[in-house]
Amino acid sequence: MKDNAPHTAPAGLDHLIVCPRCDAAYRLARPKNGERAICQQCHKVLISPRRNAGLRIIAVALAVLILIIGAAVLPFLTIDAAGNKNAVSVLDAALAFSDGPMIFLALVTAALIIFIPMLRVILTIYVLVPVVLDRPPARHAIPAFRLSEALRPWSMAEIFAIGCAVALVKVTDLAQVGFGPAFWMFGVLVILVVAQDSYMCKWSVWNSLEHPRKS
Repeated sequence: MKDNAPHTAPAGLDHLIVCPRCDAAYRLARPKNGERAICQQCHKVLISPRRNAGLRIIAVALAVLILIIGAAVLPFLTIDAAGNKNAVSVLDAALAFSDGPMIFLALVTAALIIFIPMLRVILTIYVLVPVVLDRPPARHAIPAFRLSEALRPWSMAEIFAIGCAVALVKVTDLAQVGFGPAFWMFGVLVILVVAQDSYMCKWSVWNSLEHPRKS
């Protein structure tokens, strides 16, 4: 794989690209499939087109959507302590403090773990399907993709997985813990979310939305 950096030079706004990390401006040089355009100052990847990346992202997004629904309602862990056995789902864990003044915290936790990742997946599918099919962008596709990117820092499925791993180390000393189907689904979900973000070339998506192909 060859790495390219856009050339720095004065140009019109339509021919410029700005690094989102360090604000360095470059004259746009579109790399070929499999190549990358990288900022010369901070080494942020600016453009990384891949062949059939849209189809892969949609396939991964559909799989993530199915896994989120399954992982939210199926048993996540079974805990056996002193003869008392209980099974809990991710949604049950998120809403464990839903009584009284803690309900706001419970709703925020459920949103960060389940609903925001689900919304991002739905927005991604909504934006990319017309692009992949070489059709005009869907209605309000640009604000939809902008919202999806704005929600990225608040999609914390990975943080939840790390928190569970830390908690399990302490719980196993006090009780017998078994993994339910949602545990494995959630593990696969986290890997797929990372893969989806790695496949995504945001510049390519923005370019497709702002300059759709003429049919």
